Amino acid sequence: MIQHVQDARILMYSHDTFGLGHLQRCRTIAHSLVEDFRGLQVLIISGAPIAGAFDYRARVDFVKIPSVIKLRNGEYTSLEKDIDLHETLRMRQSIIRHTAETFRPDIFIVDKEPLGLRGEIEDTLSYLKTRGTTLVLGLREVMDAPHLLEAEWARRDVMRKIGLFYDKVWAYGPPDFYDPLTGLDVPPAVRAKMRFVGFLQRRLQRNELPGHRPEGEYILVTTGGGGDGAELIHDVIDAYQQNPQLQHRALIVLGPYMPARKRNKLLKKGAKIPCIKIIEFDNRMEDLIAGAKAVVAMGGY
Repeated sequence: MIQHVQDARILMYSHDTFGLGHLQRCRTIAHSLVEDFRGLQVLIISGAPIAGAFDYRARVDFVKIPSVIKLRNGEYTSLEKDIDLHETLRMRQSIIRHTAETFRPDIFIVDKEPLGLRGEIEDTLSYLKTRGTTLVLGLREVMDAPHLLEAEWARRDVMRKIGLFYDKVWAYGPPDFYDPLTGLDVPPAVRAKMRFVGFLQRRLQRNELPGHRPEGEYILVTTGGGGDGAELIHDVIDAYQQNPQLQHRALIVLGPYMPARKRNKLLKKGAKIPCIKIIEFDNRMEDLIAGAKAVVAMGGY
């Protein structure tokens, strides 16, 4: 690890192909670091289309790379339909490498994907390794079904490359909750680099309340990014339609990645119920969750 964390330059990578979790994790870590170390700077590389919609604290900034989205069949495509996927990946790889060369980070923290989307950061990892950058892989507490993760990583020789490139592997959860590499053949050298850092704490802002927050008691309905959340929201609206006694105010947040056709259908359906308010997005979901009487949400993995 570098000697002077107080003045470190930290580069973070978030591939961001589906949902908001990757970018939210990076922001949470970045904001916590700049709070603890006053001279520290963090730069987040993100593929999230709405990376600029969030607030960033002083000494935290982001570089936006061209967006790629994950389809339901597991394949990827460019968000910009007129640009070929391979061309988009080449641009992303070039921007990531150039950012690393220009920013000259002391620490590089990679979120979830050890080699990046389709291996796009492997070249950057090799470069930063030669200049002595501390390389950290951050794994969410639950990754995927072990047989799926093992097959995916075996195709790209990921486990060996984790041992080759990374100095540390952080698991974002306590050891008694879940091991993200359960069911995988983890070499002792990789296991020795693992550290369970506990759940990431997301704090509430202490200034004004979000503009969308209703007064009084309300139920919050949220599906995160919203790309796969329309069915749950239909179920909530159906409950209100079928039970006239259900009069609790509800704030429904569709999510910025919900397809336009599904979004418009839900807006029209929900407009018929006076106690339901529907919005597309709020960048301060922590505050909306904290103020809610109850939350209806998707539990992810």
